[in-house]
Amino acid sequence: MHATLRLVPAIQQEEWDQFVHEHPQGHLLQSWGWGELKANFGWSPLRLVLRDDQQRIVAAAQILRRTIARVPLRLGHLAYIPKGPVIDWSQPALCKEFFAQLHTLLRNQGALVVRLEPDIVMDTILYDSPDGNNSYNECREHLLDEHFSPTQAIQPARTILLDLAPTESMLLAQMKEKWRYNVRLASRKGVIIRVAQTLDDVLAWYELLQTTGERDQFGIHTRNYYCDAWRIFASRQQLRLLLAEHDGRLLAGIFVGLFANQGIYLYGASSNESRNLMPNYLLQWEAIRWARQQGTIRYDFWGIPETDDEDEAMAGVYRFKSGWGGRVVTFVGCYEHIYRPLEMQLARKFVHF
Repeated sequence: MHATLRLVPAIQQEEWDQFVHEHPQGHLLQSWGWGELKANFGWSPLRLVLRDDQQRIVAAAQILRRTIARVPLRLGHLAYIPKGPVIDWSQPALCKEFFAQLHTLLRNQGALVVRLEPDIVMDTILYDSPDGNNSYNECREHLLDEHFSPTQAIQPARTILLDLAPTESMLLAQMKEKWRYNVRLASRKGVIIRVAQTLDDVLAWYELLQTTGERDQFGIHTRNYYCDAWRIFASRQQLRLLLAEHDGRLLAGIFVGLFANQGIYLYGASSNESRNLMPNYLLQWEAIRWARQQGTIRYDFWGIPETDDEDEAMAGVYRFKSGWGGRVVTFVGCYEHIYRPLEMQLARKFVHF
């Protein structure tokens, strides 16, 4: 096929988002806004599209690049494609052309390595994919043909996906009984869910996140990271921060993304107080309802432990996410293609994905 890989200027960001949003392999992490967010925190986004001879976009990749502080990208950098590229893996000629041009461009720009994590499920049939494991097999074959090797995952290796095609009553019915009870309990007890409207709402939520991180022993981003995420995505109608309150007190809140026919539970925080009111259950239910009302086809609970072992650090999170009636899925994983092996050995000591 005859197609050309091109850089995407800022003036074409609407065309970019439209292509990614409508593509079956589109994902929030390939949206223009995600690149904007990461650009504020040490990454340099590079957006590339492959256009056919009629100038239609047939593939795309948002590449996040990172190097050592004050070292120019051209002297050596790490390149990462989260939840991408956005491409039809069932077209061998398209994949071959895309990767041939991608490798040439990245080498010329100074990449030491490129890593990518396609949004492909390896062991189950996606709700909108009648081909089952074909997508996984095709993706993996193309990557191995292009001399990619499996490596440590950056994004969650497993998640739980909830099909949003059923009615609300059917979604309630397929939950575990205790989850359904807790949703109704929170509502009966007067827990109110509202959408964050101001930066002060985000800052109040961040205080809860600090409490949650200390309680559950996990790391969090800086305050500015979440403020920027809310500012960038909420203005595009691609995210909501839902807050659970009771008698005027903030009890919990969750960031929920909305892009490419999918709702995504991104970040959650909750108070140590009034946990008996079950605000997290009502929050998730309202997030699911909102995503469904916007016409999305599934809801991603965004990450669970790699095993079902009860001793896993996040086993409690797994139990909470598993009660909503979704299916556990495993992604195809992370692959890397190293361009400059010797420099890459040195770079691993100083810069990380």
